[in-house]
Amino acid sequence: MLRNFEQEIKNLETRHLRRQIRIMESPSDTIITIEGRRFISMASNNYLGLANHPGVKQAAIKAIERWGVGAGAARLMSGTMTPHHQLERDLAQLKQVEAALTFGTGYTTNLGLIPALIDRNGLILADRYCHASLIEACRLAKATLRVFHHNDAGHLEKLLKKREKARPTLVVTEGVFSMDGDLAPLPDLLALCRQHEATLVIDDAHGTGVMGKNGQGTVEHFGLNPRDVLQMGTLSKAIGAGGGYIAGTAALKDYLINTAKAFIYTTAQPPAIAAAASAAIRIIQDEPARRERLRANQNALHSALTDLGLQLTDTQSPILPIIVKSPERAVEMSQALYEAGVYVPAIRPPTVPKDSSRLRLTVSSEHTQEQLETVVTAFRKIREAFSMKPTSASG
Repeated sequence: MLRNFEQEIKNLETRHLRRQIRIMESPSDTIITIEGRRFISMASNNYLGLANHPGVKQAAIKAIERWGVGAGAARLMSGTMTPHHQLERDLAQLKQVEAALTFGTGYTTNLGLIPALIDRNGLILADRYCHASLIEACRLAKATLRVFHHNDAGHLEKLLKKREKARPTLVVTEGVFSMDGDLAPLPDLLALCRQHEATLVIDDAHGTGVMGKNGQGTVEHFGLNPRDVLQMGTLSKAIGAGGGYIAGTAALKDYLINTAKAFIYTTAQPPAIAAAASAAIRIIQDEPARRERLRANQNALHSALTDLGLQLTDTQSPILPIIVKSPERAVEMSQALYEAGVYVPAIRPPTVPKDSSRLRLTVSSEHTQEQLETVVTAFRKIREAFSMKPTSASG
């Protein structure tokens, strides 16, 4: 007998946790169209504006003309085309490692990676705020899973000291946390991994292209050696295309080709998307001014929102979450912003912990000063309308 889906939807509605899709009638940009209305978008991970870049679009168009739309087969059959091979070379060069392997999505990249790295005899220690794809991947691996307090190297150390000696161990974290915008303490985590002979796995979905002098990600930001860690990431955030990747040694790539089920048993990424991602990587490397504009916009908006007395997380990235605690308040404020022409979705449990519902703003290098000022004005009016008491808290 099927579950009563109508009743379950009503239950979600009662708790202000029901989600609904809004259809975008325009490309991913700083200005979007929904239901015929124009909005300033503060809800895209298109950090560098590359999803709509003419050069990236042209690369995809040319690839479609030459390679067609779909790959037609899994990578190990006949689905690996020249654009896939070139993209993996470009990613390895960007990440300064021997090799890279691409997957259809970021989510399935994690589902393929973690279970291939460890089995039921191993131990996984994951940050409490890891993305759902990482947690699902850890469960799929059937290894013992323990969660350490968010960004708490001291707690991680205690867990490492309790483990059985020589037990295979992964320490799993995000580089930039997608819901809080803060950075993992990678130097501390790596030092503990070295001391206890564990492997550090970093999901750098929101760091790639954004963090570091050359956009190589959080590993570069902290000045770490990329050969000392195992990195994954997506091609759908700053790179502006689609898919996911693993970056590491040539031996790791070869191993995953033979063991990662999410790679083996699925049709290859469309070749045009691979070509678009390669074009975007070249722009990331050739145009550092995009990251400079992004950082300037991020700092300007963070400062303005903080001056309004709004409670932001301890973010160090273009992700600027404003904590409002209750899901009802988050939905009401999101709707008020929508009516003011600013698109900021409400983020609620289970995406974030209970009592930490928020409005999650994401900044782009392509936002203009005028657009950001309009956003700040809308928040000023909303703060007054919702009688939000100013606070100096920023953590």
